[in-house]
Amino acid sequence: MTTTPSDLWHHYGRTRAEHDRSVPDTFHWNWSQDSGPGPEVLGGLSGLLVGDLGAGAARHAAHLAVHHRPAQVVAVDASPAQYEMALGLFGHLAPRLRIVPSDAVSHLRATVGGYDVLYSVFGALDFTEPRELLPAAAAALRPGGRLVFSTLAHYLSGAPPRPDVVAAAVPAKTPEGETCTMRRWVLQEKVWMKVLDEAGFTEAVVDVLPSTAEGPGTADTLLVTAVR
Repeated sequence: MTTTPSDLWHHYGRTRAEHDRSVPDTFHWNWSQDSGPGPEVLGGLSGLLVGDLGAGAARHAAHLAVHHRPAQVVAVDASPAQYEMALGLFGHLAPRLRIVPSDAVSHLRATVGGYDVLYSVFGALDFTEPRELLPAAAAALRPGGRLVFSTLAHYLSGAPPRPDVVAAAVPAKTPEGETCTMRRWVLQEKVWMKVLDEAGFTEAVVDVLPSTAEGPGTADTLLVTAVR
C-alpha cells in the first residue's frame, strides 16, 4: 500500500521503529504506558480470537500473540503507513498475528459474531464516531464476548471531557509535515456508559488510571470494560 495525503498517522511511531523491533514483554493501559494493570485485564486468551482496533505498529497485538496463546490476534488499522510498519516489525508472527489494513467499522461489520475479545489502547475508540463503532463491535463479538479499551479521561491540554458525543479537532500532521487536525472523542465517563448501553453492551465498568507524570501532554486514563 502507498501513503496518501489523508494518512495523518504517517509519522507516528516511525522513530521508535527504527531502533526498537522487539516484541514487548508486556503493555499497560495508561497514557504513559508505564504503570497500572496490564494485559491481564483482557482475561484468559488461550484459544480465542482477539481483535486490536486501531493497532498502529501492532506492538500490543504482537505481545498477546507471543505471550498469551490466542488462536489469533487480528491487528486492524486504517493507516497505510502503520500497516506497512506493523508488517515490517511483526509480519513474521503470522499466522498467530494477522495484520489487516482497514478502518475498524468496516472490518467489524464484515466479522459478525467472530470475535471473543476486542480491545483498543488509545486506538480506534478515540478516533471513530462511537455511535458507529460500538454497535459494530457489539455485533462482531460473540455473546459474552468482552470489549476493553483505554481512552483519555480529559484532553491533553487539561480541558475537561465532553458531556455529549461530540468530537474535538486535535493537532495532526500530513505526510508532508504540514499541520492539520483530526477528530478525537474525549468523553465523560457517564457518556461512555450511555453509548455502550445503547450499543448493546452490559456490565460496563470505567476505572480511572491517574497520570504518572506531570506537565503538558499528560493525562489520566479511562479504562473501560464491557460485555456483549
